[in-house]
Amino acid sequence: MPHLTLEYTRNLDGLPVGDTLLALNEALFESGEVQAESDLKSRAIALDAVRIGIAGGACGFVHAQLRLLAGRTPEAKKALAERIAVVLRARTPRPAGMMVQLSVEVVDMDRDSYVKEKLPQA
Repeated sequence: MPHLTLEYTRNLDGLPVGDTLLALNEALFESGEVQAESDLKSRAIALDAVRIGIAGGACGFVHAQLRLLAGRTPEAKKALAERIAVVLRARTPRPAGMMVQLSVEVVDMDRDSYVKEKLPQA
Protein backbone atom coordinates (compact mmCIF):
# COMPACT_ATOMS: atom_id res chain seq x y z
CA MET A 1 0.00 0.00 0.00
CA PRO A 2 -0.42 2.36 -1.73
CA HIS A 3 -0.92 0.92 -5.19
CA LEU A 4 -0.80 3.24 -8.20
CA THR A 5 -1.98 2.09 -11.61
CA LEU A 6 -1.34 4.32 -14.60
CA GLU A 7 -3.33 3.53 -17.73
CA TYR A 8 -2.55 5.35 -20.95
CA THR A 9 -3.42 5.04 -24.61
CA ARG A 10 -0.51 3.71 -26.60
CA ASN A 11 -0.93 6.49 -29.17
CA LEU A 12 0.68 8.90 -26.67
CA ASP A 13 4.11 8.40 -28.19
CA GLY A 14 6.87 9.78 -26.06
CA LEU A 15 5.34 9.22 -22.63
CA PRO A 16 8.40 8.49 -20.47
CA VAL A 17 6.76 5.67 -18.54
CA GLY A 18 9.61 4.60 -16.24
CA ASP A 19 10.57 8.18 -15.36
CA THR A 20 6.92 9.07 -14.83
CA LEU A 21 6.38 6.20 -12.40
CA LEU A 22 9.47 7.28 -10.46
CA ALA A 23 8.27 10.90 -10.36
CA LEU A 24 4.83 9.76 -9.17
CA ASN A 25 6.37 7.65 -6.41
CA GLU A 26 8.54 10.58 -5.34
CA ALA A 27 5.57 12.95 -5.28
CA LEU A 28 3.52 10.54 -3.19
CA PHE A 29 6.35 9.86 -0.75
CA GLU A 30 7.03 13.58 -0.33
CA SER A 31 3.37 14.09 0.66
CA GLY A 32 4.04 12.58 4.08
CA GLU A 33 1.09 10.21 3.64
CA VAL A 34 3.35 7.22 2.91
CA GLN A 35 5.48 5.89 5.74
CA ALA A 36 8.12 3.94 3.80
CA GLU A 37 9.17 4.46 0.20
CA SER A 38 9.16 0.70 -0.29
CA ASP A 39 5.41 0.73 0.40
CA LEU A 40 4.82 2.44 -2.96
CA LYS A 41 3.91 0.05 -5.75
CA SER A 42 3.27 1.54 -9.16
CA ARG A 43 2.72 0.10 -12.58
CA ALA A 44 1.76 1.34 -16.04
CA ILE A 45 -0.53 -0.31 -18.55
CA ALA A 46 -0.49 0.72 -22.21
CA LEU A 47 -3.93 0.39 -23.78
CA ASP A 48 -4.37 -0.59 -27.40
CA ALA A 49 -8.13 -1.14 -27.62
CA VAL A 50 -9.83 2.06 -26.48
CA ARG A 51 -12.69 4.25 -27.58
CA ILE A 52 -13.25 7.83 -26.46
CA GLY A 53 -16.74 9.16 -27.10
CA ILE A 54 -18.64 8.44 -30.30
CA ALA A 55 -17.43 11.13 -32.72
CA GLY A 56 -14.05 9.60 -33.38
CA GLY A 57 -10.99 11.66 -34.13
CA ALA A 58 -7.54 11.65 -32.64
CA CYS A 59 -7.87 11.17 -28.89
CA GLY A 60 -5.78 9.82 -26.07
CA PHE A 61 -5.90 9.67 -22.30
CA VAL A 62 -3.92 9.08 -19.16
CA HIS A 63 -5.75 7.81 -16.07
CA ALA A 64 -4.18 7.22 -12.66
CA GLN A 65 -5.83 5.22 -9.91
CA LEU A 66 -4.33 5.41 -6.44
CA ARG A 67 -5.53 2.74 -4.02
CA LEU A 68 -4.93 3.49 -0.33
CA LEU A 69 -5.97 1.94 2.95
CA ALA A 70 -9.13 3.71 4.13
CA GLY A 71 -8.90 6.37 6.80
CA ARG A 72 -7.58 9.52 5.14
CA THR A 73 -9.57 12.73 5.08
CA PRO A 74 -11.16 13.93 1.85
CA GLU A 75 -8.68 16.82 1.91
CA ALA A 76 -5.70 14.45 2.14
CA LYS A 77 -7.03 12.36 -0.75
CA LYS A 78 -7.63 15.48 -2.85
CA ALA A 79 -4.06 16.65 -2.15
CA LEU A 80 -2.68 13.26 -3.25
CA ALA A 81 -4.78 13.35 -6.43
CA GLU A 82 -3.47 16.82 -7.22
CA ARG A 83 0.14 15.72 -6.67
CA ILE A 84 -0.41 12.95 -9.21
CA ALA A 85 -2.09 15.33 -11.65
CA VAL A 86 0.83 17.79 -11.45
CA VAL A 87 3.29 15.05 -12.44
CA LEU A 88 1.07 13.80 -15.26
CA ARG A 89 0.41 17.30 -16.63
CA ALA A 90 4.16 17.87 -16.88
CA ARG A 91 4.96 14.53 -18.54
CA THR A 92 1.99 13.65 -20.76
CA PRO A 93 2.66 14.25 -24.46
CA ARG A 94 0.28 16.50 -26.36
CA PRO A 95 0.53 15.40 -30.00
CA ALA A 96 -0.57 17.98 -32.56
CA GLY A 97 -4.21 17.57 -33.51
CA MET A 98 -4.96 15.15 -30.68
CA MET A 99 -7.27 15.77 -27.76
CA VAL A 100 -5.66 14.28 -24.63
CA GLN A 101 -7.57 13.76 -21.39
CA LEU A 102 -6.03 13.34 -17.95
CA SER A 103 -7.84 11.95 -14.91
CA VAL A 104 -6.94 10.83 -11.39
CA GLU A 105 -8.99 8.88 -8.87
CA VAL A 106 -8.22 7.92 -5.29
CA VAL A 107 -9.87 4.73 -4.04
CA ASP A 108 -10.12 3.53 -0.43
CA MET A 109 -9.12 -0.08 0.27
CA ASP A 110 -10.80 -1.96 3.11
CA ARG A 111 -8.33 -2.30 5.99
CA ASP A 112 -10.03 -5.41 7.38
CA SER A 113 -9.62 -7.46 4.21
CA TYR A 114 -6.26 -6.18 2.94
CA VAL A 115 -3.35 -8.59 3.36
CA LYS A 116 0.29 -7.63 2.82
CA GLU A 117 3.49 -9.32 3.84
CA LYS A 118 7.13 -9.12 2.86
CA LEU A 119 8.29 -12.58 1.85
CA PRO A 120 11.71 -13.70 3.05
CA GLN A 121 14.39 -14.10 0.43
CA ALA A 122 15.04 -17.61 -0.82
